[in-house]
Amino acid sequence: MSADTDRLHVDLGGRGYDIVVGQGLIDGLGASVRETVGARPCWIVTDETVGSLYLDRAVASLAAAGFTVRSIVLPAGEATKNFSTIERIVNEVLDGAPERSAALIALGGGVVGDVTGFAASIILRGINLIQVPTTLLSQVDSSVGGKTGVNTRHGKNLAGTFYQPRLVLADTDTLNTLPRREILAGYAEVVKYGLIRDVAFFEWLETNAGALIEGDPEARRRAVLTSCAAKAAIVAEDERENDVRALLNLGHTFGHALEAETGFSDELLHGEAVAIGIVMAFDLSVALGLCDPAAAARVRHHFRQTGLPTTVPATGRRQWDAARLVAHMSHDKKVRDGKIAFILARAIGDAFISTDVELSSAIGVIEDAVAA
Repeated sequence: MSADTDRLHVDLGGRGYDIVVGQGLIDGLGASVRETVGARPCWIVTDETVGSLYLDRAVASLAAAGFTVRSIVLPAGEATKNFSTIERIVNEVLDGAPERSAALIALGGGVVGDVTGFAASIILRGINLIQVPTTLLSQVDSSVGGKTGVNTRHGKNLAGTFYQPRLVLADTDTLNTLPRREILAGYAEVVKYGLIRDVAFFEWLETNAGALIEGDPEARRRAVLTSCAAKAAIVAEDERENDVRALLNLGHTFGHALEAETGFSDELLHGEAVAIGIVMAFDLSVALGLCDPAAAARVRHHFRQTGLPTTVPATGRRQWDAARLVAHMSHDKKVRDGKIAFILARAIGDAFISTDVELSSAIGVIEDAVAA
């Protein structure tokens, strides 16, 4: 491990694992995986976009470390996150007659990580999973914590498992090939950690967001490390989202409804929907008298300043409807005893979970966002 590489541990007892963050890590993938699981047969799951950039390097590194490697290349995009994809991965791996000691490696963003994790959790009732996230969003959020899932016609991530990886390898060099829109989408999840319970991190982001977005290696390293450390601490405290882990869903109740309404298309990326949802969560907190309006204005200003949306985007082909968005929210995983669980805020860095929100208040916030 080089001096520029950092290692964090997710403490889950015997199922704990390391998150390794640094530059050029894909070229050392084989040695890292061998150290973690031994030289086993392995399958790499990636998508067409990421595969064209990194698959050959990953395969070469694994082969040099003694692995027998097979590849599964999926179409890129959120539309791939479905049961048909899971069936394809499962059958292609089973075609190779794996043992439980085999490894399934997710090389890509959140979609690849989620479907690969889901497949790994059910192949032979569980084989080794290695996450190699290549987007900012997946490096700071989806690759850590063991949530897997697919989208259904009822909503986002409504079918899935909790299944922890054996290793997360976040090569920050991969962020250099991302379009600006993808960087911004991931940045929304970075901001989330400051808003939940780390006001100092949010203040740092207010000063350093520009450098991070424009590609400063040190700013990106610090953002990924801080975000992963925050998530690792929460996951260690509440692995299966029975309590405090729900805080990580700040903005997601609203955001997932927006994504569902677009059919999980690239009309609205996940991080863009989360940014809008975070603003709506702060607006709802203000409407309920829980939060200073100045805090909500500060969050809105920061997202606008960085280039993220803060209101539901107007499109020529869609009429947003508050009632339909509420209907999507009612199918959310965070519904408890028939009530929608909202993540609200008393202040920046002080988020909490509430199941006592009158739906009329939430509808008012949605109507304002739709009309903006």
